[in-house]
Formats: sequence, structure tokens, C-alpha cells
Amino acid sequence: MSLELLSEPIRKYIRDKNWESLRPIQIAAISNILSNDKNYILASRTASGKTEAAFLPILSKVDFTEPGVQVLYISPRIALINDQFFRIEELCKYLDISVTKWHGEANRTAKEKLLKAASGIVLTTPESLEAMLVNKPNRVRLLFNNLKFVVIDEFHSFLGTERGIHLSSILFRLQEINSTSFSVIGLSATIGDYEEAKTITGNAANTDVLQDRQAKEIVTRFKYFKNGKEELSHDLLKDLFNQTKDKKVLIFPNNRGRSEEVAVKLKKLSEKLSGHNNYFSHHSSVDKEVREHVEYFAKNTNTENFCISCTSTLELGIDIGTVDEVIQIDTTNSIASLVQRVGRSGRKDDQTSKMFLYATNEWSLMQSIACWKLYEEGYIEPPLMIRKPYDILLHQILSIVKSSSGIIQSELINSLNGNFAFKHITKDEILEIIRHLVETDFLEKIKTELILGSEGENIVRPPGFYSVFKSEENFKVVFGKSLIGEIPYSNQVKEGENIFLAAKIWKIKSVLQKSKKVEVLPAYDGKKTMFYGNRAETHERIREKILELLFSNEDYKFLDEAALEEVGKMRKAFSVLQIRNLGTDRPLIVKDKILELYTFTGTRINRTLSMLFKINEIKHIMDDSSSSFEMEIRHHEFLEKWPRLLQSVPKIEAHIEKLLCTQSAILNFSKWGPFLPMKFRVSLVKERYFDIENTVKWLKKVSIVYS
Repeated sequence: MSLELLSEPIRKYIRDKNWESLRPIQIAAISNILSNDKNYILASRTASGKTEAAFLPILSKVDFTEPGVQVLYISPRIALINDQFFRIEELCKYLDISVTKWHGEANRTAKEKLLKAASGIVLTTPESLEAMLVNKPNRVRLLFNNLKFVVIDEFHSFLGTERGIHLSSILFRLQEINSTSFSVIGLSATIGDYEEAKTITGNAANTDVLQDRQAKEIVTRFKYFKNGKEELSHDLLKDLFNQTKDKKVLIFPNNRGRSEEVAVKLKKLSEKLSGHNNYFSHHSSVDKEVREHVEYFAKNTNTENFCISCTSTLELGIDIGTVDEVIQIDTTNSIASLVQRVGRSGRKDDQTSKMFLYATNEWSLMQSIACWKLYEEGYIEPPLMIRKPYDILLHQILSIVKSSSGIIQSELINSLNGNFAFKHITKDEILEIIRHLVETDFLEKIKTELILGSEGENIVRPPGFYSVFKSEENFKVVFGKSLIGEIPYSNQVKEGENIFLAAKIWKIKSVLQKSKKVEVLPAYDGKKTMFYGNRAETHERIREKILELLFSNEDYKFLDEAALEEVGKMRKAFSVLQIRNLGTDRPLIVKDKILELYTFTGTRINRTLSMLFKINEIKHIMDDSSSSFEMEIRHHEFLEKWPRLLQSVPKIEAHIEKLLCTQSAILNFSKWGPFLPMKFRVSLVKERYFDIENTVKWLKKVSIVYS
């Protein structure tokens, strides 16, 4: 029935592809998208045909003879655009519809052709749209004033982030110049809160979710190799080599340094044990051409096995062909990430997904089990709800003023107040931020009109202005005239140190601060190698699940013998504690002058607790990986101070303001936050770095149980 609703050219495409049938998400999308003008979120597992689910009905519905770009495809990454371009272009050939990539690396001739005769489909990123809005406002109106659909790929990657708010604001600005209302179609495999997800479209009430809950069979096995060192143990690496040597494999360690270590050491083992030589690393620090070579090789090899050690750069839907297995080294920090990674294997209908996990410490093992059990229960953590994105508002103020070459202040305020990205920010707050920008010379006010001030002119210069997320300071790594990649700069980056990069070990020859360049040579001395990478946040539900697992008697068939033994030890250690209510009781272990408090809650609540401890002069060390605090205080003193934590909550804002004055790095998560008035900077830290509301709830419900 759904097939009959499609246009004849699209039906011919399906016949030529020899599809036996449409996928469930495609059937649902075709009947719904063709029958009304609602927004939709298409949610189904990886490789279930979501791209076609969106474009089959869109291409059948839209009249591409009308002037202007009719469909805008937005992706979080350029690499995904380049990958999807060929897929969409092949489909569009049946209708003679032009498809154009528009981003910093795209062909200039194709862009100029589009500007001369705007039509068809454009594939872009939020940052490229921002650049167009700032630099080519009249061209944007010409291109996009007749849009019918906006398709957002990897929709989940925008949720609860600055980029998501930025994208939402851009959609509003496009809607302002559009002759009619366009529909938004989001594509995702992993969403934890659909109601929150709907808000990005700008009209949650007019947004429906089409969800295919059909699960795919997954074979999983967890292995445990206890390791107290920074580098992975030889036993783990040898087992990993044997597990992967005859397969096409993606390995996901949790940071770039670990990715490089795995690629280098497996390659060495392969040379020693006569295995294949196709070991690669793939992450944001590896040069783009090298990454593209790895992707091309993986997608186009049919006979050769390979092993790609990667980060989230291959977590999203870039097509690299068939992967036999996915390996995770130590726990993912989110279930959403786990789902994406599992979905990279067994992408064909008749294949089973295979996931193997290697844990190197007890808490990583417990969190891995917790994430897996929650995944089996169908739980995905909800995104962070950012209600007051003052920093993105500031960025958009500068963007709008720049693009308009001057705007009446009241018009700017009314536009921002109507922008659904800033619906929780009041007109008075908008005005206060504008006044601050005038005072700091980012804006200049001439009668009723606002133009850029001298500081504003400096800051809106490309390319850094177009993005709202903060990029780390990277130094280019070069060997002779060859660019190897980039590494984040720190005090550890110095002459004589060894680094992993592009699946090789390099010795730093010199560090050139002015040109932000690191010159290297191949390293042969066996010196310990420097690691780099950051730890992400963990949601409280995962930590609560760990506590449940510790007091459960359930056996897990997916654990190897060493993992089962370690879980048994953990359960035995915690069994002596008098935990009667897993929802409220939290253990406090007394050791002379040292107390150990296990909170079993999320990263942001732990940070807030740490701040309250500081306010109440409780010396402590926080270990978020085990969700615990080691405190230098006698237990009777702690008992006296415990009730004061709640009483100290009103002091938090003053404490944050003091922190911002003495430790400005606490605001490093925000690119544009430092330009705000102090009260708004405090608000950003409260909302995004800490979690005061849920910490108060946690303190009110929790009972401390002593050992």
C-alpha cells in the first residue's frame, strides 16, 4: 500500500534496487509524510533505512520545478554529508534533481552554480548555515525562501547540547524568511526523551514520533583484565588480538590516546605473530585525508580483514561497509553511545550484531554491566535540558546584527523573544545582555539602531565565529613536510616526549608555540607514551543501576570467568553494609580519620556535592568513576555537618561567582559564556556544570548508612 503512494520514478528506483520489501520505518514514514505537513522524528535502529524513509516520500511529494532549494539536509559532521551525498544523489537521479554539498570543504563551482539557479537539495551543517546567514543574508533568502522540508540526520547528537540550541535558532531564522512553513524530519537511532527532542523542531505540538521498536539479535561477551597501570596489559592486548585477527572490527576505547595505543600495539603483535597489517586509528586528531583513506579502505575491501581503533568519529552513521564485530574497551559513559556503537556491526538484515567489552577495573566493569542491562530494559538516558542558553543567545545577537549590518534594537529583541530556541529567556534578560554588549563595545548603539562595536567586529571574523561549541587548542603534528594530525596542547607536550598518533609512535623533536606546531620523528626508544583525552559525564540512573547490581543475586551469562569473579568480590564487599532501601540508602565506610562515601549518582550531582563539601570545609577527593568521596573528617564531625549541606544551597551562587573570578576554567564548557555579565555566567555554570535542583532532591531523600 505504501509503495503505491510513491511517485513512479521512486518506484522504479526501488525496483532497480531489487528491494524485496520496504522496512517498517519506511512504510510508516511514507504514509504519514505524504498525508500531512507535520514534523516527524523517525526513530529506528542503525542501518534500518531511515534516510530512505525520509527521502522516498519527500521526493514523491515535493514539486522540484518550483524556484529555490526545496529540501535542506543538515548533518552534525562534514564526513557524514560526504558519505550521504552519493546515496541521496543516486536516488535523485531518477527525478533529475540536483544535490549540492555546502560546507567549507565542498566544491566552489557547485556552490556558485547553486547560487545562480537555486534548486533541488542542499546538504550542509549548522555551522555552514550560520556562515551563510552572517555573510550572505540576501543569498540565504534567495536560496531558502521556498523550503518545503528540513531533514536532520543523527538527530540525537544535537539534543541537550549548545549545537542543538544553535540549530533550533537557525531553523527559526530560516522559517522567518520562508514563504510558507516547512516540515522538519529528524532521523535517529537513540533518543531518551522524545518530548524534549520535539522542541528542536520549534513546534513540539505539531511533531510526531514514528518509532520502529524492532530489535536486532545481539551477541555480547564481557571480559575482565584487571590493570592498575595507565597502559593496557599485555594479556588484554594479546586476547584482543586473537579475538579480532581474522575479522573486520571496530574498536572503541574511550579517548584518542587509548585509540592510538590499541592501534599501535595490535599492529606490533600482528607483525610478531604474522597477522594482517591493516591496523588504523580514526579520531578527530588524525589528519582528515588519513581518516578518509581509512573509511575508503574499510568500505571497499571485500577480502581483507581490518581493525580500526576509533572514538565517536565512527560512532555516527558513516558507511564503512560490513563490520563483523564491535569491541568496547572500558565502559561507555552513556547508554546512547553504547547503542550507536553496537549498531555498527551486523548492519545487514541477516547478520547478528556482535559486541565484546574489555574492562580494566572493577568500576568500569560494573558500569559496563549497568549500561548493558539498562539497554536491555529499553532505557536511554534523557538529554540535558538547557532552559536558559544565554551564551547561544549572545552569539545569535552578534550574528543577527552582523548579517543585518545594523538593526533597530526593539526589532532585535522581538525577534529573539519569538525565537523558540530562547523561549525561556525573558525580554528583560535579552535587554540586559544587549546593554552589556554595548558597554563592552561588542555592540554600538546609534539612536535606536544597533551595529557591531570594535570588539564585536573582531570576534565575528571567520572561521571561529560560526560554531557555538568550544574547540580545544590543538597543535599540528608534522614529520618533515607531512601533516600527521593534531594533538590537544598541554604542559605535557614538550621536547623528548613520545606520543601516539595515526597508529604510530612519534618522539617530539620541537614545539613551536607561535605557529602551534609540533615537529616529530619516529620513536624507537621504548619510552612511555603520553596519553590525551577527556572523561565524559555519566547519568545518575546508570550509577543507581550499579547499586542495584551490587545487591542482586543475578548471574550474567555474558561475563567471562574473571568478570564473574570480580562481580562476586564487589558484591561480597558491599554485602556487609546495612543497605535496606536501594533508592535511599548510601554507604559510608569509616576508616580512622578517613571516610568513604559512595553516592551512586550522576557526575553533575557529584560535582555539586563536592562544592557543598567545600563550602562546609570538608576536605575531600572526588572519584567520579566510582561515584565516591574520600573525606578527611571524623564520622561524628561529618554527622554534624551533613544537615548543613542542604542549608548551604543558598550560598551556591556566591560560591560559583567566586570560583569564576579565581578559576575561570570552570566555564570552559561554554565558548561564548565568558562574554556575558557575571550573573548570566553564574547561571550557565549552575545549569550545565552542576545540577543543584537534583542534588537538593538527592540530599532530601538519602539516608547515610555506616559500616
